[in-house]
Amino acid sequence: MKLRIVYDNEAKGVLKSDWGFSCLIEAGDRKILFDAGASGDVLAHNMQKLGIRKEDIEIIALSHEHGDHIGGLDAVLHPNVGVYIPGSFRRRTKEGIGEKAAEVFEVSEPADIIPGVHTIGVFGKAIKEQSLALETMDGEGVVVLTGCAHPGLENILDAAKVFGELCGVIGGFHGFDTLKLLEELKIVMPCHCTVHKKEIMRMYPEKAVWCGAGEIIEI
Repeated sequence: MKLRIVYDNEAKGVLKSDWGFSCLIEAGDRKILFDAGASGDVLAHNMQKLGIRKEDIEIIALSHEHGDHIGGLDAVLHPNVGVYIPGSFRRRTKEGIGEKAAEVFEVSEPADIIPGVHTIGVFGKAIKEQSLALETMDGEGVVVLTGCAHPGLENILDAAKVFGELCGVIGGFHGFDTLKLLEELKIVMPCHCTVHKKEIMRMYPEKAVWCGAGEIIEI
């Protein structure tokens, strides 16, 4: 399974950086876009430079209803795409997505999206959010993909254990500061809103991976 960072606060080469997050999951010939960044123009630019056609995206999964994760959505919606959203999304947002997508799936509990890709479900108090659990190709466990981890990264990682042993975590960690919890993981990629990104990179040089638009990681 290949993950490509499409949108982030940092970027490589000709790609544009911007506050927000989006990651393309490539599982065989199936493509899932997790989050859509803040700007449709930036997202479309980066996708074009990376050779990603929106028509090839089968599924879009949105972590939460903040503008830096759904603002670019119009640039990737198309009539054949299915969209997985937290059921807590506002009615207006749901209807707007439904007008441009093939189907909208409202998530609440853990569920399979496609073989090897699962939603951990939606939880959180002030901010409801879903994260994904991705099975590694070697069958050793799962890598967790987060948007901002507003409900707490510890809670998200704990919830993901239902899908297998934790091997890694990728995405925004927000204010997460219990950095020792990352010791047992094999892959750590702090992105987007992670407050302690530099400290994580310093503490775990053997497992921490730089995050930015254009970065590719295989799990």
